[in-house]
Amino acid sequence: MKSTQGVKVRATAPSEAPETNFASKSVPRHLARGAIGFGLIIGSIALVPVVGPAALLAAPLALIAFRGCPTCWMVGLAQTISRGRLERRCVDGVCTLTKANAMDEPTHHNNLPTASG
Repeated sequence: MKSTQGVKVRATAPSEAPETNFASKSVPRHLARGAIGFGLIIGSIALVPVVGPAALLAAPLALIAFRGCPTCWMVGLAQTISRGRLERRCVDGVCTLTKANAMDEPTHHNNLPTASG
């Protein structure tokens, strides 16, 4: 913290949004991770009457397949599907989603007729 004539001023740097990535390399791979994760959760709960509380030890393994939780898996599914199609842009602390090549596309149409005289 800097001090300027008795007034404390905190220097702040512009912060960028964190890059949290839960995506997989492909949609089938991501769906397979989901099937494993949901299968482990459902199986651990369903096997409690047969095996006892020890069956619940399989539930934490689902967190590895989900890379956190079922919500993290859903976010990763959206990221995997949209990879290469959407791009996040942050300017002055405001983040928006745009098409990945939106800056490369021309803003005018060249196929419009021109007036000749």
